[in-house]
Amino acid sequence: MTYEVLARVSAGDDLKHIGSVEAPSDKLARNYADTTYDEEDWSVMVLVKREDLVRVTGDVTEAIGAGELV
Repeated sequence: MTYEVLARVSAGDDLKHIGSVEAPSDKLARNYADTTYDEEDWSVMVLVKREDLVRVTGDVTEAIGAGELV
């Protein structure tokens, strides 16, 4: 499964899409995200399964590929 990784550095900052991880379970996805994106001292990091993203407008897959969610 692909998980999109969103994080914020400080309380009050917007959540930003910082990347994605591939993992067979939520537990491993948390570990992969924590070790892959450890360059900042994030105040919050969350994962969303890509399949759970709900499109409102535009093409979500295309936006992710183009880096538009960052």
